[in-house]
Amino acid sequence: MIVQIEKLVPGGLGLARTSEGTLLVRGALPGEWVEAEGRIRKNHLEGHVTRVLEPHPQRYRKPLPPSADLPLEYAAQLPIKQGFVQESLERIAKLSFEVSPIQASPSYGIEPGLYYRTAVQYALHPVGGLAYRQPQSNDLIRISHDPLVAEPLQPAFELLRSWPLANLEELVLRGSLYEHKVQVGFIGGQARFFKQTARALVQEGIAGVVWAEPSPKGRFRGRVQHLSGETSLLEDFGGVLSTINVQSFAQVNPKAAGLLYQEAARIAGSGHRAVELYAGSGVLSLHLAPFLREIVAIEINRNALKRGESDRDRLGVQNLVFKQEDARVLAKYLPADLVMVDPPRAGLAPEVLAGLMEGKPAQILYIACDPATWARDVGRLGEAGYRLRFARPYDFYPFTHHVEVLSLLSL
Repeated sequence: MIVQIEKLVPGGLGLARTSEGTLLVRGALPGEWVEAEGRIRKNHLEGHVTRVLEPHPQRYRKPLPPSADLPLEYAAQLPIKQGFVQESLERIAKLSFEVSPIQASPSYGIEPGLYYRTAVQYALHPVGGLAYRQPQSNDLIRISHDPLVAEPLQPAFELLRSWPLANLEELVLRGSLYEHKVQVGFIGGQARFFKQTARALVQEGIAGVVWAEPSPKGRFRGRVQHLSGETSLLEDFGGVLSTINVQSFAQVNPKAAGLLYQEAARIAGSGHRAVELYAGSGVLSLHLAPFLREIVAIEINRNALKRGESDRDRLGVQNLVFKQEDARVLAKYLPADLVMVDPPRAGLAPEVLAGLMEGKPAQILYIACDPATWARDVGRLGEAGYRLRFARPYDFYPFTHHVEVLSLLSL
């Protein structure tokens, strides 16, 4: 069918009205006329663009990887992301609250919005080279250049796309802007077959190499073995030097994340006791530590917790304690003046939400990576007596529909 896209909705889908109902399509931009294929879902049509007939005047013309589902000139991306957050708040939370202006991603080069990612995963193409998986399919698209990857990773990309890497399923890169180094992760095959390759890559300038077995639980959830070189790197997140490595989670846009952490410390103010849930390696807690008497950081992943404890000790922070537990045990650590949460895309677990409603900390600092689940949780907390005091979108992922939110609620 041929349709005109009315707007983008959270999730990066273009919305169009048809005689058969609402159509949501991937790959279109607001105002564009497109040819699209759609399938009937429960109460709408969903599909993808087959051809752009009349493009958006600011559609980005240069090649982008398939993960870049918002192909607009960078300045035009920001109001769309701002709208995602504002609309979610009004439609889902039923709140009339003006969101603060979006914080753009800091510049990493000549062209805004590019070369920001310090971590990336590629599939190995059967005929050689590195590839992205097409969204919602297993189709592989070989790439010769990745304009979203940060400058320290570019030489590693060039090296590895021509390196013989048989029997691997995926390749992971993690770089540090602070140290200008890169680690590599091999996924698939047998570790013993890649030891010589790992040593050769370290001689070529790669900082370190690890191997991981494929796991249905996710990347690096099975056995992981260090093969050669350095086991960790340091990255600067807004003035806090944090330990990172290729097999663990850390924000991929460190300059943007640093700005968010700095603003979080400013808006949270001072207090006696705070609890951070979903703490990871505790970078947020390390930012807030100078303003609080005591912080308990709760994280279920042992490796992240160990990195956090190492950073805390290296930085000489004495009022931060890490606990290896599930976020659902929040009630065990209340009362507190402040609870900080940075949950996965699904938002707060029901047990965490119940703990907040019952324990009633004076303030909740909520960092979100999904505007819809954040708005849902904000609405529920509002019913329990909390008021939204501050909310600002942050652009961690230019050229994609993803947007972070920093917010503060108080009783």
